[in-house]
Amino acid sequence: MDAVFFDLYGTLVDIRTDEASEAAWSALRAALAGYGVPYVDNAAVQERFNMLAEPIYGEAIAARGECAEADLLPVFAGLIGCWDAALSRATAQNGMAKNQTDAVGDGSIGERCVDKARALAWTFRRASTSVLRLYLGVMELLARLKAAGLRVVLVSNAQSCYTRPELAMLGLEYAFDRIVISSEVGVCKPSAAIFRHALEAEGIEPARALMVGNDEHSDILGAAGAGISGVYMRTEISPPGDPQASARAVCSLTGPDYAGLLKYLNITWLPLAGAGSRSETEGGQGTARSA
Repeated sequence: MDAVFFDLYGTLVDIRTDEASEAAWSALRAALAGYGVPYVDNAAVQERFNMLAEPIYGEAIAARGECAEADLLPVFAGLIGCWDAALSRATAQNGMAKNQTDAVGDGSIGERCVDKARALAWTFRRASTSVLRLYLGVMELLARLKAAGLRVVLVSNAQSCYTRPELAMLGLEYAFDRIVISSEVGVCKPSAAIFRHALEAEGIEPARALMVGNDEHSDILGAAGAGISGVYMRTEISPPGDPQASARAVCSLTGPDYAGLLKYLNITWLPLAGAGSRSETEGGQGTARSA
C-alpha cells in the first residue's frame, strides 16, 4: 500500500453546523452591511443567495452530472455585486481556490473581489458552526502513517472557502501530502471521478490505496467504484441510516478508532513525541461557537 485517503468531517474532525440558523444569516447580513450592501432582513439575504446559487448549481449538474460540486464562492461575491460574468466563467474553468483571479481585466480588482467573498463565506461558516474540533489522536495517526512510509491524502466533500480556513485553524493545513476538495475538483463523492482524480494526482493504482471514511455510501461505496478498498468508521455524525458495520468495507470500526485502523494496517500505535500537541490541546480540541 502506498497511500491512505481520508474523509474529513466525521472521520478526522467532529463538526456541527446549522446553515439555516438565524445566527448564520444575521452574521452574513451584518458583514454585507459593513461592505455597504444593506439587506432589509435575513430573508432578503437568503432569497438573493438562492437566486445566485441556482444557476451555478444548474450549470454544474448539466456539465458533470448529479455528483457535480459547484463552487459557491461566486455566490458570496454576487451578494456584494463584485462578480462579473467573465470572472465567473474563469473561476468555473480554473478553480477559485487556486487564486487564478488574473484571468480577466484588472487582476487586482479580481483579487479584491475574491478576498471579500472569502471573508463573507468564512463569516457565514463560523456563525453556522457550533462545534469544530479534531478527534483525539488525529495528529498522531497521520504522523504514524507518514513514519510508516505512507502518503496521507484528504478527499473531502466540501466547499473550499469553508474548509481551507478550517484546516488551517485545526493545524491540518500541512498535515496531508495532498488535499482534494470537491468544490475545487468540480465533482463530489460518491462519484468515482474524485477518487480517480486523487489516484492520478498521486500516480498510484487503486489497489495501492485505502479510503477511510464515516459515510458508507460516499466513502466506502464511492471508493469501491474506483477500485479502492475502504475502512468504515461509524461515528456520531455518520448518516443516520448507515449500518454499524459495512459489509462492503474491508474493516469496520466504531467511532474514530485510529488504533484499530493502525492495527488493520499492521502499524504499531506509539504516540510520537510532540505530534499534534498544539493542535489537539490549544486549537484542535477547541470549540468554535456560533456568533
